[in-house]
Amino acid sequence: MLEATGLMVFYENMLALNNVSISCENNQIVGVFGANSAGKSTLMYTLSGIMEDIKKKEDMAGRERITVLGAIKYLGKDIMGLKPSQRARQGIILCPERRRIFPESTVLENLRIGGYLASPPQKKESLEYVFRIFPALEKIKKRVGGFLSGGEQQMLAIGRALMAQPRLLLLDEPLLGLSPLIQVLLVRSVKEIRDERGVSIIVTEQYARPVLPIVDYAFILENGANTGGAIGQP
Repeated sequence: MLEATGLMVFYENMLALNNVSISCENNQIVGVFGANSAGKSTLMYTLSGIMEDIKKKEDMAGRERITVLGAIKYLGKDIMGLKPSQRARQGIILCPERRRIFPESTVLENLRIGGYLASPPQKKESLEYVFRIFPALEKIKKRVGGFLSGGEQQMLAIGRALMAQPRLLLLDEPLLGLSPLIQVLLVRSVKEIRDERGVSIIVTEQYARPVLPIVDYAFILENGANTGGAIGQP
């Protein structure tokens, strides 16, 4: 489904990604593990295309120069030159680190915003699915996002990403700062999304233990570089 080879990202003279290669096949859950500042978010921004937007904004403002090199193929086609909106329309959807929900909008409004790429029937079906996999959200659908707990916000962020009809879902540290109980719930939900929706998933985390049981393959990042891969637990 997706294959990235030789990815290199420079922030001026700092090397954030150093010859990173990663792949994810249909119906796989792939883990990317590494310490803080290992390059996990930079990798996700690069795969989703958001790095291209960041690069343009920095260039226009005359600030930090960003260079992106390497190749990304998705469904057999080169997407390195595609904008993030174009990648999203092809099914590559990023659920970013630290949730990034709209804090002044309600749960339902956040979800509907996520469904802007979907047809009316898709929106209806996806909303029903989100409320089924995260029943807590249906009970608080009229509550403003800024007043949700961290776990509720993460459920909302994943639900909003599902509303966008992903074929490849990029989850950037979805367990960050959450209790062990909520982590278990979210890990179970991620596996259900793959099994029930046929969505391929790449998930990054600083700590591998909660996620490792559900991944098919795992990559390790250290100082922006691949240090190896390991087969996940069945």
